[in-house]
This record gives sequence, structure tokens and C-alpha cells, in this order.
Amino acid sequence: MTLQNESGSLESHLNLPKIKFTQLFINGQFLDAVSGKTFVTIDPRNGEVIAKIAEGDKDDVDLAVKAARHAFDNGPWPRLPASERGRIMLKLADLIDQNVEELASLDALDAGKLYRIGLVAEIPAAAENLRYYAGAADKIHGSTLRMAGQLHGYTLLEPIGVVGHIIPWNFPSQMFTMKVAPALAAGCTMVVKPAEQTPLSALFLAHLAKLAGIPDGVLNVVTGYGYSAGAAISSHMDIDKVSFTGSTEVGRLVMQAAAASNLKPVTLELGGKSPFIIFDDVDVDKVVDLAVRAILYNKGEICVAGSRVFVQEGIYDKFLVTLVEKVKSWVVGDPFDPNVHQGPQVDKNQYERVLSYIEIGKKEGATLLAGGKPAASKGYYIEPTIFTDVTDEMTIAKEEIFGPVMSVMKFKTVEEAIKRGNASKYGLAAGVMTNDLNIANTVSRSIRAGIVWINCYLAFSNSLPYGGYKMSGFGRDMGMESLHSYLQLKSVAVPIHNSPWL
Repeated sequence: MTLQNESGSLESHLNLPKIKFTQLFINGQFLDAVSGKTFVTIDPRNGEVIAKIAEGDKDDVDLAVKAARHAFDNGPWPRLPASERGRIMLKLADLIDQNVEELASLDALDAGKLYRIGLVAEIPAAAENLRYYAGAADKIHGSTLRMAGQLHGYTLLEPIGVVGHIIPWNFPSQMFTMKVAPALAAGCTMVVKPAEQTPLSALFLAHLAKLAGIPDGVLNVVTGYGYSAGAAISSHMDIDKVSFTGSTEVGRLVMQAAAASNLKPVTLELGGKSPFIIFDDVDVDKVVDLAVRAILYNKGEICVAGSRVFVQEGIYDKFLVTLVEKVKSWVVGDPFDPNVHQGPQVDKNQYERVLSYIEIGKKEGATLLAGGKPAASKGYYIEPTIFTDVTDEMTIAKEEIFGPVMSVMKFKTVEEAIKRGNASKYGLAAGVMTNDLNIANTVSRSIRAGIVWINCYLAFSNSLPYGGYKMSGFGRDMGMESLHSYLQLKSVAVPIHNSPWL
């Protein structure tokens, strides 16, 4: 591992974005919080304040929900021809493409994400989320049913109403459109609460939504803390559904609040501890590259990170040697530097959390093969870290670290790999690396996870549903399954001519 630049060393030739929006976005206007309070958002490259952001709480959520409810009950959005909703969504996608540099810069500055990846992949993907669901908007329809008793039946799919979206800090722009796009296509109105660590791109996207022609009140953004603004959304009696992505611990609270209020349905995409299972018939050099990306992409701050790497005994030693050599060339540094592979953790809390898990791993007897230390004297940078001699009972093998920490474990048989891969309270994702079709089919059908990648990893598509088993949550983002979660099914029965019902 090499450190490309100490945090801040690129300042002299970087064009950092000007922060244009720091207020709440409610009913088509940027407003201060009712309380007048603000909080700071921090640059993880150096720990310095980027901007003061309006701190919304229950009063602000009430205002946003009132605006969303009025827009749903009386406004044009649910009543527009679906093709017109799609046209406006396509315009918003185009505006995102036109502002890709600014959005990529905001996410790099606010979340420590790599600017070059935002520019060519993540921000364009955010726009494509909108295009996918814009194309689906006018294809929402029910079914015609033949009923007994001379009755004609049919079903209607109707928007569920006002939706609360609570989004995480690891993919601010992508998660914004991943949640918002299907809800918009369905005809819903909404209140979005971005993570307090990364509010900047959500506010900029709200500005673009207004420019695109989304009517006032349809899309509202309330920045603030989870325990206040997030809790108010989860428990609000006039919100009809909540979609949350984040930790399993907070997911429990969201579900409890939703049940205790108006029994609103929830979609929960929660934690993960994904197994990456490598059989000994693969090309070691290629699979090492994939294993490194599976854990170090976005500095390990991704729910599907391949953090538990199981390697069959025939290639175990060669895998470790190749892995260490690969990690030596991994560059940690300023996320605006195009030569950097890994930026800083999102904030001081996450930085300290990851370092604490590394210490726990050492204390519990795992062997530290590489990394394990801060990677700079300034900012929240951590070296890519590899542990071996890890047992399934160790904390680092059981708990989600959400950082650049890999545990490598040896296995013998297919049956052992399946059993150990499933030995987790989580079930979000898994990877299977093998050239044997029988093994691939057997393991993919046996692993209890919402998505299984065979000879690939982090392979996403708008059409591919994404969500978890077990304590990784329920419901799905992406795909048509996500669109249908924002729709209510209504059944209608009508007597036909000369029916005894008449």
C-alpha cells in the first residue's frame, strides 16, 4: 500500500465545488429550519468544516409531509399521464448528466468518494436510475379477472401515497435516485432525508428536480439527524411508506416506529457480511483482483463488501502471496487525485470504528497480514487491511465493519463452504468463484443471500433487484420489484349483464 498524497496537498490545483445549497427544500423552496438550527458537514480529507447545513427536525418534517400530502391529494403529479411523468424524469436525468462534475465533486468532498469514479460511473448511474423508471412509468397496469357468479373483475395499481426515504452516506447521489426514481414513476410524493454526513448532493439534486419541472411538494428534502428528522419520518401518521437503507440496528428502530404509528409498510436494506467463496479451479491472479475490489471498493463502505473471503486449500497459500503483492500497489490518498484507489472513511466516527475492529481482530488472535494502521497524519485514511487465521466465531468475521478490512479463511469442501458462508445473521450478497458449473449452481442455490454473483462481483443493473435475506432486511431496491413496492393493489368486482347480483 502506498500513500499518494497527504490530505490537502492537492488543494492548490483542485477546482473544489462551491456550496450553493445548505437549506431544507420544502414545497419547491429552500428554507431555514423552523428552529433556526444548523449542523456542520465535514471534509473527511482533513476534518475541516465544509458548510453549515439547516438542521431539520419534527417540525420541519411536518411541513414537508404537509406539502407532500397536498401534492398527492390535490396536485397534478399522480394525475399526470404516466408518459408525462416519465418525460419530466428524463429531463431530470439529463440535468444530472449536465452537472456530473459538480455532483461528483460534492460526493468526493462530502463523503471521501473517488472523484474519477463518480464522474464516469456513479453519477451517470444515478441518471440511468431515473431513465429506467421513466420508461416504466406508462407500463403500470393491473389485470383482468374472470370471476365466478357472473362477475367481471379487474385490478388497479395505484400509487401508495406519501413516501419517506431515509438514505445512507456511502452512495449519496446513487441512493437518492435509487429511492426517488421508482416512487416518482409510481406517482408518489415524498420526503427525503439524506444522511447527516452527506447532505450536499441531495440538496443539489432537489434543485435540479425543480428545474426539471417536478411540481412543488412532490419532492422534499429535510436534512438533519436520524434521531430527530429520521425518527419523525418513520413515526409520521401521514406518511404511507418508508424506505430505509442503513444499519440493521437503525432498521429495527424504523420498523418499530412504522408499526407503532400507522402500521406503514417499510422496505429495509440493511447490513451485510458477505462471503466471497473461491474454489481452487480458478485463475488466482484474476480472482485476487476481484477479491480486492470486492472489499476495497468505496473504501469498504458498501453493504455488499466481500469481507469474508473463503479460499479452498489447494490455492490458499498462492492466493495470500498474490493478495499481499496486489495490496502493496494500492494507492490511498486524496479522492480528487486520479491516481488514487481509495479515499478517506466518511467521518471520524467511522474511521475510529474501523480502527477499533482492527484492534479487536488482533486481540482475538487473527494474524494481521497487511495494513492495519492509519494511512495519513491528517484526515480519515486507513490502510487496506488483511487478516488471516480468522475463525468464524471471531468478531471481525461476524460483525459488519464497513471499512477496508478483509478476513481470509481456508476451507476444504463444497459443503464446508456453504455451511460457513451461511453462518451469519446477515444475508445480503455472496460471491462464488469457480469454473465448475455444478459447483456454481449448487452453491448459488444454497447460499441464503439476496444476490449471488458467480465469477463476478459488484455487478449491478437497474433491472436487477437488490436486497437481503435474514437481518439484511426485506423488500427490494432496483428492478420492477422496487416500482411495485410503491404501488397499492386494488381489486374491483362488477356484475355483468343479467347477473343475479343486479
